[in-house]
Amino acid sequence: MTDPLIAELRERITAADRAILAAVNRRLELVEQLKEHKESVGLAFIDGERERRLIEELRAENQGPLSDEGAEQLFQEILALVKRELAR
Repeated sequence: MTDPLIAELRERITAADRAILAAVNRRLELVEQLKEHKESVGLAFIDGERERRLIEELRAENQGPLSDEGAEQLFQEILALVKRELAR
C-alpha cells in the first residue's frame, strides 16, 4: 500500500519537473529566436557580460531553499545546455 502523502508529494514533484521541462524548452525557443536575429544583424550570439549579469541578478533574487551557489550552478548549466542544443 502506498502512503497517500508520498503519492501526493510524488505527483506534485512530477508536476514541478514537467514545469521545469516546459520552461527550459520555452527558453530554448526564445534564445533560438534571439540567435537568429543577432546573426541577421551581424551581432555575436554569445554575450558573456549579459550572462554574468543574469546570474548575478538570479542569485540576488533567489529566496531559497536553493543556495545562491546552487542557483548559480543551475543557471550556468542551463546556459551551457542551451548553447549545446543550438549548436546541434
